[in-house]
Amino acid sequence: MPFPVNAQWSTRELERQICSLLFERLALSRDKKGVLELTKKGHDIAAPSDIVKDPYVLEFLGLEKHEKYLEKDIEQALIDKLQHFLLELGKGFSFVARQQRITLNGDHFYIDLVFYNRLTRCFVLIDLKVGKLTHQDIGQMQMYVNYYKRTQMTEGENEPIGILLCASKNDAVVRFTLPEGKKRIFASQYKLYLPTEEELKTELKREKRMIEMELSLLKSKGKK
Repeated sequence: MPFPVNAQWSTRELERQICSLLFERLALSRDKKGVLELTKKGHDIAAPSDIVKDPYVLEFLGLEKHEKYLEKDIEQALIDKLQHFLLELGKGFSFVARQQRITLNGDHFYIDLVFYNRLTRCFVLIDLKVGKLTHQDIGQMQMYVNYYKRTQMTEGENEPIGILLCASKNDAVVRFTLPEGKKRIFASQYKLYLPTEEELKTELKREKRMIEMELSLLKSKGKK
């Protein structure tokens, strides 16, 4: 059974997850053994990347495909449909704050959404970007994660995770902006409408090629 029995989805929600190819999105980043385990036991969480999807499908917001929206519009829609958004995020999430203010020597910054994941025992910080993701956006999220790590973590908790939800991204910019080996910040695209099966398969093939390229680079480094 590809979906966890403790997800407590209704029949309608389970149908939505199947239509959005949730299984394929989760399975994409796993090796063959991991995919086999996923089909048998459901979505196990063993690393921070296991709670992150790419893309996130937000068709439940009811926003028109061709309209232009501000970040605050999408944020408000997510709050209005919080239960649906929690289901799309995955297992173990609980809502903490919206527009969480951080003050650093008199300068104020605001994290769009803050969640806590009880399975990974860490805060999950989410920033929304309606345009193409920039290296400045990634640097800002790094600051948020550093702040939570140094001031909000308690004993027994794991380091926070940052997710940048963006309309589009350049994977090379993301890869070269983040330090090598750091797996606490993720960039994921969002879709405001439920993609067709063909659209999702095209996206999955593109992501698969990126992963294969990264694995190839890692193998070549290991041989040196």
